[in-house]
Amino acid sequence: MRFGAWCLVSAATAALLLGGCKGEAPVAATSDAASGEAMAETEAATEPAAQASEVPVGGGREEKVENDLYEFSYSYPDAAGAIPGLKANLDKQLQQSRADLIGSAKSGQAESKQNDYPYHAYSYGEDWKVVTSLPGWLSLSSEIYTYSGGAHGMTIFDTLLWDRQAEQARKPIDLFTSKEALSKALRTPFCAALDKERVKRRGGPIDKSDDMFSECIDPIEQIVILGSANGRTFDRVGLLVPPYNAGPYAEGSYEVTVPVTGAVMAALKPHYRSSFSVAK
Repeated sequence: MRFGAWCLVSAATAALLLGGCKGEAPVAATSDAASGEAMAETEAATEPAAQASEVPVGGGREEKVENDLYEFSYSYPDAAGAIPGLKANLDKQLQQSRADLIGSAKSGQAESKQNDYPYHAYSYGEDWKVVTSLPGWLSLSSEIYTYSGGAHGMTIFDTLLWDRQAEQARKPIDLFTSKEALSKALRTPFCAALDKERVKRRGGPIDKSDDMFSECIDPIEQIVILGSANGRTFDRVGLLVPPYNAGPYAEGSYEVTVPVTGAVMAALKPHYRSSFSVAK
């Protein structure tokens, strides 16, 4: 269960950047618009037949498209969709992710035909969830699944913080003086928690002869997310570790949670310290 104990709400948001102007458009502009619409219709006709759906979920969004070329899904929750700036941010990501998937899928399909091997539809799925909602912040994380041929797909993660006061998105690491300072503050508890989980999954002591998956890894090279147990301040730091980073693919991804300590507080930029507290 991915940070289930942290989540106050399920979700995340995004948004398209839309443009427009008021007043009567000149004839040339109208002609260009008509040409653009015709071109879009022509391009749409060349796309494989698809089963597409966009499900409104309050302020959130859930979109799915499936055809012979690709499978695409993207969702974010009401809490994210209720914030216009954040919704626009996430919708823009949605459009870019889908465009990138279509481009790579077309290339893969063409390569498979050229080399006479079966083509399997490429996939991209991203599901944003709320980690925690605080008076000044909305903390989000997403789990992303991708497939572009080969034996199996891959799971990765993403994160963002919505700064309610500044009305802009930030990365958790932006709140700290440096990556190095945060890494030093997290390393000891992170490594201990990671090894504990490794032992549980492997059913015995860690094999120290396996250099690849027995050593600790840098917590800051993972996805850092911020959570809260008290609903007022950040007092937990989560590290989302994708497959292969801490163990073989069969072990899947790891999720490690460590408390905010005095060392973590010291690594913060002074401006953000009031948004954190040492875990009780």
